[in-house]
Amino acid sequence: MPLIMMTGYPSSGKSTRALELKRLFEAKLSEPEHQHRRLTVQIIDDAYLGVTHDAYAKPSAEKIARGALLSAVERLVSRETIVIADTPNYIKGLRYQLYCVSREVSTTQCVVHCAISVDAARRINQARADGYSDSLFEELVMRYEEPNPAAKWDSPLFTVIQHDPADQLPFDAIWDALVEQRAPPPNFATAMKPVSETNYLFELDKMTLDIINALLESQKSGVPMSEVVVPGTKDKVRMPGRNLTLSELRRYRMQFTKLNRQVPLKIDKISSLFVNYLNINL
Repeated sequence: MPLIMMTGYPSSGKSTRALELKRLFEAKLSEPEHQHRRLTVQIIDDAYLGVTHDAYAKPSAEKIARGALLSAVERLVSRETIVIADTPNYIKGLRYQLYCVSREVSTTQCVVHCAISVDAARRINQARADGYSDSLFEELVMRYEEPNPAAKWDSPLFTVIQHDPADQLPFDAIWDALVEQRAPPPNFATAMKPVSETNYLFELDKMTLDIINALLESQKSGVPMSEVVVPGTKDKVRMPGRNLTLSELRRYRMQFTKLNRQVPLKIDKISSLFVNYLNINL
């Protein structure tokens, strides 16, 4: 059934809210009028995935952690299971990938943003025995990309002020958005005419190919670069500290285009989203 993505700064209380959501869903589902739904609730967190805080300090280890999360969500999300992804989810590109997974199985999804000031999160993190190191905490805060309700992968968005007893989870609104609403089919985005669809696929192929070619061309100078400017977007591709091979880039391009052929994006967003996809996976 639904996919819930928790997001927020480190030590913002995401796990506390995830457990609260699980209890609320289970209580609601135990009511006589909802027992026919036969839904279960599953939390996927770093402990479930076997991921430690150190994984977020190294790009290679973090890439493995993201892959483990995506695999777990793909395996568990269904029309019979409410999946709560209680992992950092601090990069918009990762939230987009999770959104695509939910769309592939025609289920609903939402984002729960645990809002907190950096200073308050820092104090809580430092007081925790299992908190992030100070340096890693600051790095994760710097990398954090707040959810944008105007982006379809961040919508519907529910924001709750953390560690404020007076600010309750909007559970009724979350229930309505995820359980009562009918999930859109995978190709719901537009009832596109054949000509428009053909143009979209052409642009999808062309714009992703232009980015691949720009990355390969940038490597010909032999000068290592941490970031590469590519056509079609102001976003830059973060290089992994090594040369990228043509076969590797083709594989990522094929994965991205496969995800987005049946769920059309806005054409002016293709390049930016592909760059985000690369930055997550490289």
